[in-house]
Amino acid sequence: MTRAQQLQRKLDATAARVQGMAMPQGAGWANDARQDALNRLLSTGLPEGRDEYWRWTRPDTLTAEAAPAAAVFDADEAPMFGAIDRLQIVFVDGVYDAEASDDLTGENLEIMRLADALATDIHWAADLYGKIETRSQVPVARPLATLNTAFATDGVVIRATGKVSRPVNLIYLHSSETSDAILHHVIKLDKDAELTVLENGPAAARFNKAMEVEVADGASFHHVRTQGRDHERRAVTHLFATLGQESLFKSFTMTANGVLTRNEVYLEINGDDSMAHVAGAAMGDGAFHHDDTVFITHDAERGESRQVFKKVLRNGAKGIFQGKILVKDDAQKTDGYQISQALLLDEDSQFLAKPELEIYADDVICSHGSTVGAIDETALFYMQSRGVSRKDATNLLTLAFLAEAIEEIEDTAIADDILGRLQGWLSRHGS
Repeated sequence: MTRAQQLQRKLDATAARVQGMAMPQGAGWANDARQDALNRLLSTGLPEGRDEYWRWTRPDTLTAEAAPAAAVFDADEAPMFGAIDRLQIVFVDGVYDAEASDDLTGENLEIMRLADALATDIHWAADLYGKIETRSQVPVARPLATLNTAFATDGVVIRATGKVSRPVNLIYLHSSETSDAILHHVIKLDKDAELTVLENGPAAARFNKAMEVEVADGASFHHVRTQGRDHERRAVTHLFATLGQESLFKSFTMTANGVLTRNEVYLEINGDDSMAHVAGAAMGDGAFHHDDTVFITHDAERGESRQVFKKVLRNGAKGIFQGKILVKDDAQKTDGYQISQALLLDEDSQFLAKPELEIYADDVICSHGSTVGAIDETALFYMQSRGVSRKDATNLLTLAFLAEAIEEIEDTAIADDILGRLQGWLSRHGS
């Protein structure tokens, strides 16, 4: 079969897949954005395993007409972020739950349900919805994000007009074994604003989520999310952001279990003297496939970016990292750092990495590295010789391995909560 024939087959399959999907209707600008996304999807097609950025992650269960069933996991533990004063917005199987949520009001905050915003003729979200997602398609196609823009059924739009003291917590609950959720959030930080967004919960049997964030000059956006622990869930997430001058973007993701998780990040550093840090800690046991795909573009001077990703894998679990730093010719004095590492707790697990640098400026400091290894037997012997059990010693060394990623969380209370969850996972899955 020729390439042209392969492409046509792919496009025909995509057209058949979306034919029965209903596109939500709203104001003219929203309908135009959704139709544009659908047109782009029909011209590129849904992802296949032969696509370059999907060669290590099979997309078929993410694109199938019906979501594979996923049992609902009843976690016997305190709610994530439960000890933190926060504004809670709850979704159940991808549908906003007003009764379980707090009032959508707060100091220096404007919050509206996505459907309401997209039905408004004049709304600031018109300048953002689908815009960063569209730019992210070059040079790497992200068709599941395009699908999201076209068909997202719920979500929130959030605007921070100043410093917001209480974090906004997006909580995703899973109640149906066959639920299939598509959520899209739009977040705008005005000049010098500050906002923390927390996300947690399994969301659905299959989950497609996009978040577009605009960080204006001098603004700071902090993002912490946890994914899990429903063992059979499948998820693809997209985090898009554009940064203005002297702005800050920090994101951390903890993933525990799940049959398939793919987290895509696309960041544009468009303002001078800005910082973008993205980090993740993933722990998988058995039937676990976790993929981090990150693309950061530097298009301004004296920008700083950090990518820090750590994975702990056991019993045949599989981890993927694909990360790229693109430095354009006018982005002098760029400081870009990328590290991806995996700790394999047995010989059956696997880690695959594709780190990339593409640099067109001549006055930069950029580095990338990727390593994979096992627990240090010398360190284990040393700790055991001092009375520490092998299991406890392994757990301590594993936490030390994950520390660099966790240190990217600025709020100590949130970092401590994350650390406690990691310790709990290790105690449950330790040998």
